Amino acid sequence: MILSQLKDYLRERGQATLLDVALHFGIDPDTARGMLEIWVRKGRIHRRMATASCGTRCSQCDSAATEIYVWGEAPGEPVRVPGCTH
Repeated sequence: MILSQLKDYLRERGQATLLDVALHFGIDPDTARGMLEIWVRKGRIHRRMATASCGTRCSQCDSAATEIYVWGEAPGEPVRVPGCTH
């Protein structure tokens, strides 16, 4: 995966979970995280965790699905994981 492809993917979507990125590019979540961290260090992507309750009450959500990367300025409000009911 080329960093510019990752940039284009997130710019187009606005945000994506670590799992979404890994599945889209056919790579392991740790590899995706390493690539995303390059953009985080440059200040172009911001890492967020899902709302406070997700992943703390039932622990059923995959941590890769609750780690969310947002393109652009750091958002001020919590991010909700699509499909999570917790």
